[in-house]
Amino acid sequence: MNKLEQLKQITKVVADTGDIDAIKSYRPVDATTNPSLVFKAAQLPAYQNLLAEAHRWSRAAASGDAQLDLCVEKLSVSIGAEILKHIPGRISTEVSAKYSFDKNAIVESAKRLVELYNDAGVPSDRVLIKTASTWQGIAAAELLERQNIQCNLTLLFSFAQARACADAGVYLISPFVGRILDWYKASTGRDHYPASEDPGVQSVNRIFNYYKQHGYNTIVMGASFRNLEQVTELAGCDQLTISPQLLQELESDRGELARKLDPENPGEPIAKRRLSQAEFLWEMNEDAMATEKLAEGIRNFYADELKLRDYLAERNNRAA
Repeated sequence: MNKLEQLKQITKVVADTGDIDAIKSYRPVDATTNPSLVFKAAQLPAYQNLLAEAHRWSRAAASGDAQLDLCVEKLSVSIGAEILKHIPGRISTEVSAKYSFDKNAIVESAKRLVELYNDAGVPSDRVLIKTASTWQGIAAAELLERQNIQCNLTLLFSFAQARACADAGVYLISPFVGRILDWYKASTGRDHYPASEDPGVQSVNRIFNYYKQHGYNTIVMGASFRNLEQVTELAGCDQLTISPQLLQELESDRGELARKLDPENPGEPIAKRRLSQAEFLWEMNEDAMATEKLAEGIRNFYADELKLRDYLAERNNRAA
């Protein structure tokens, strides 16, 4: 077997793309999107009919900025529903990054997205709502989980975020391996880390072991990979969301893949502690990498959303 086939035996593989052709090729169980991927997908020929439909629907529902907000949500759901035709599992769809510090807005947007999926014939249990792992995002997810709307907490860089998500009963978290490595490279001037010393890999390893030691049901899905070694060093993690390029590299490699993470052997004990809001914010403040990468990630996701909004506005004006 190639390494992709071996990985699928011990880890659920998720496609980090909105490209239907890539999804058909690598046959992941689940898929995840974000504003960057939706923007890229919106420009593909295969999605032009969905783009036109989103424009028609949003024009009938609202005007001005509210129309663009709804158009983005409708297009994201339409692309998600199309992806679901080609995978057996779930699609993760992201609320706007501009809501990252507004619990109520996250909840309201999440409910709209789920309703749009339901209107498209997609049951709620095939959808995960993505939002940033801010304190407000985690609080919103806790409320949504109680209402049977399951969540994927993204832009997760710290152990504090991971602990808060687990205590909130979040369905799934997405710790960002590659972006952690990026920060350490820039901060230390060090060009290379062996996979076992990679700070992003070590972060996911610690979170995974903590969850398994204390019986949390929250799924750990490693994300944002920069190279194949990061992926293979986390073989055995609950889930990994992987780009088409790295999926291709895994498929082309016929070497042996060793299991690195094992729920039955979760390493040295890590004390369990529930964080208050003040403790969470203090631990984030003390973690320069997590604070900087979370803020940067929110800004970048919103910048990509603005590109998508500009693209949709231009297309809408041409069609008017």
